[in-house]
Amino acid sequence: MHTPIHLPLRTALRFLGVIAPLTLLCALPMHAQQPSPASAEVPGVAPAAEQIPLKNDRLFFVLADYTFVEKQDNFAPLSAKTKFLLSAKTMSDPVTISFIGTIALAGQARDSDPTYGQGLQGYAKRYATFYADTGIGTLMTTSVFPALLHQDPRYFQLGTGSARRRIIYSVSRIFVTRADRGAAQFNYSEIVGNAVAAGIANTYHPQSQRTLGHTVSIWGTDTMLNAACNVAKEFWPDLRRKIHKHEDPN
Repeated sequence: MHTPIHLPLRTALRFLGVIAPLTLLCALPMHAQQPSPASAEVPGVAPAAEQIPLKNDRLFFVLADYTFVEKQDNFAPLSAKTKFLLSAKTMSDPVTISFIGTIALAGQARDSDPTYGQGLQGYAKRYATFYADTGIGTLMTTSVFPALLHQDPRYFQLGTGSARRRIIYSVSRIFVTRADRGAAQFNYSEIVGNAVAAGIANTYHPQSQRTLGHTVSIWGTDTMLNAACNVAKEFWPDLRRKIHKHEDPN
């Protein structure tokens, strides 16, 4: 029998169980996106292989984000090798590992699925399950499908226009992606990739969760969260500049 958690701590952990997944998803490269019009490639001309080093623009100064391209940044298409490197870097990032541990701890406090049990063994099962969910989803949407379909797994900031226009743009990137050659395409990497990842999860999740309804629910939730994360990435440079300006008025 595990030691009871005092109410304030339990309440805080429940809050983390809601906020932490959204925050983590914002940091993970789970979106294949289209660039702003100014960054499109010349039609019919194959772009050169990637020459620009990967940039880790820490979202909110903390969370790893290797898949963000700011409007004024130079960029080139990614090679298949680099697309797989994105997943490896993200899943090995200390912040990613720490957030997964926090979410597993929140699940432990809520006893999210009693079949996992409690104690160190229960925590290990929750951590392994969430790490596998996150890693497989990241691999499918950032590496496997983008490499197979020649799509770019990065989010390209619009950066101009009204707030409404930018929000619509960022949400629409869930369904529209940039091909390696520069053309706009349906975002199979995001939509199909998340669906495949949810299906794979059925092989190791508890029996009670291996249902079509549960799988579709996971896919839908991930898609909505990814859309919200796109909005955060779109406006993060604006917030970052304001913070820097406030720190250095000269």
